[in-house]
Amino acid sequence: MAQTERYALIGTGGRADLYVRGLTGPHADVAELVAWSDVNPGRLDVYERQVTAAGIRAPKRYTPDQLERMIVDERIDRVIVTTPDFTHADYVVRALQAGADVVVEKPLTIDVESVRRIAAAIEATGREVITTFNYRYSPRNSALRSVIADGTIGRVTAVHFEWALDTVHGADYFRRWHRDKTNSGGLFVHKASHHFDLVNWWIAATPVRVFASGGLRFYGAANAAARGLGERPARGTGVTGDPFALDLTADARMKELYLDNEHHDGYLRDRDVFDPGITIEDNLAALVDYDSGATLSYSLNAHSPWEGYRVSVSGTEGRAELEVVERGAVLIGEDGRVVVDPSANPGYSPEDDVRPDSERLVVQRHWEGARVVDIPEGIGGHGGGDAYLLDHLFHRVAVDEPLGRVAGFADGVKAVSVGIAGNLSLATGEPVRIPDLRLLG
Repeated sequence: MAQTERYALIGTGGRADLYVRGLTGPHADVAELVAWSDVNPGRLDVYERQVTAAGIRAPKRYTPDQLERMIVDERIDRVIVTTPDFTHADYVVRALQAGADVVVEKPLTIDVESVRRIAAAIEATGREVITTFNYRYSPRNSALRSVIADGTIGRVTAVHFEWALDTVHGADYFRRWHRDKTNSGGLFVHKASHHFDLVNWWIAATPVRVFASGGLRFYGAANAAARGLGERPARGTGVTGDPFALDLTADARMKELYLDNEHHDGYLRDRDVFDPGITIEDNLAALVDYDSGATLSYSLNAHSPWEGYRVSVSGTEGRAELEVVERGAVLIGEDGRVVVDPSANPGYSPEDDVRPDSERLVVQRHWEGARVVDIPEGIGGHGGGDAYLLDHLFHRVAVDEPLGRVAGFADGVKAVSVGIAGNLSLATGEPVRIPDLRLLG
């Protein structure tokens, strides 16, 4: 029987729940959560109530500046980092240097210097960093990977990837800390690193050049004024009749995590999406060249009326097309509020006969008719990928598993390299060669 590993968690916002439930539930036989930390003690209170209500002893508390002491005193094998993106590098480097391996939520980090810092710490310590790209584990995405890997469509020559974020999920990035590009690297890094990782993984190639375009064209004060939206509320809580207002009192979990604890750190979870000072883009496009000779054309829109994505992969022997509708519509209830929770997978989607929630993978070889490829059922959020991710994570499945779904440090770097280069291209108006960034020094 494998020895139980000792885990610490730093960052107890909404995303931490996935790991807390995994460590205290189905994977408790191989992984034990023994310590945790957050800048906000109130959020730690919320999670402590959650685990103790389940009859589990609460992990020991530490402050973020006690990270090294926590690792040594609690004999930590692995630290899970679920903090805001701009803090990842500091926590990852400190954890490695203190003697623990690290699991970090995507994105790995947000800029060139922080990538170099993590690389140097790995080199110096010999420890491991895993980046959690849960979309790799979604059965529909794994199915596309298999189609490409088995040579059905031949050598890949081009990929077109369109991602639509709706006015629930997409809008939420403009309420939170993500809205400041110095915190998140913008959606090119924070959100699109998911998508760039999928392409890198699907076609087993490395991105080498990026040319990007984009801007803030829907959210933000200037766009609100141009559309005559009038005076806006500073935050959504207490506002009725406004589909862009997020009322934290309407969701018990968000209320206890954020509204009830904002007095500790001043973090407002429900700011107006049409505020001045938003520095991230809501429309992005990129052309990405790969070392294999393939080219990716990518687009991201954060104010769509529906949510999902379309991918087409062209090869020398044919073409594969994946279309996914994650939410067919965003509706407003009788109280004037949007009737879904602002998360990637709220577990609710209104019925829509024209655009039902669906996923479909079609493959067509040259000189043959098209056929539909079966997609297995998934388990949990992110397209059914979360449960599989946790299983591989806590059982330390090797990076060379058959589909190559486990993402190590190099995969994290490749994913953020496109967004980092894309941001530079946005700033200069010129194409950017990724090797010239010297991400690894």
